[in-house]
Amino acid sequence: MKIIFTTLSLLLCIAMANAQEWHTDFSKAKEIAATSNKPIVLVFQGSDWCGPCIKLDREIWSTEEFKTYSNEHYIMLKADFPRKKSNKLSEEQTEANKKLAEKYNKQGYFPFVVVLNSKGEVLGETGYKKTTPKKYIKEINAFLK
Repeated sequence: MKIIFTTLSLLLCIAMANAQEWHTDFSKAKEIAATSNKPIVLVFQGSDWCGPCIKLDREIWSTEEFKTYSNEHYIMLKADFPRKKSNKLSEEQTEANKKLAEKYNKQGYFPFVVVLNSKGEVLGETGYKKTTPKKYIKEINAFLK
């Protein structure tokens, strides 16, 4: 019994270590980016209606390779615009996401990925591409030079 408990605890710790932390508060993301000296990867998505957004999540964001790398190198910030009532965000979060879109995604593209420094200055922009996590990381990192 002790061995089973220890094994399950270890697996949980490993899973938590590889869990990707998505932020939804821009001010907090900038604060963390400043103290950790990491760029912010701001993702505009329609998580329950946008096909390319769902593909980007499945093919890049949710991969172990990207999650492991991003935990060490980026602050991940999500601005979601769901349409289904069951996925509705709070009014505060909806308003915060609208403000981010007004500043960083005026064209209303989905998915739209904006790489920012800790001051909120744009370093680069991209979107969905049929590629590997390794190549996507390389593209994001090219904005940091």
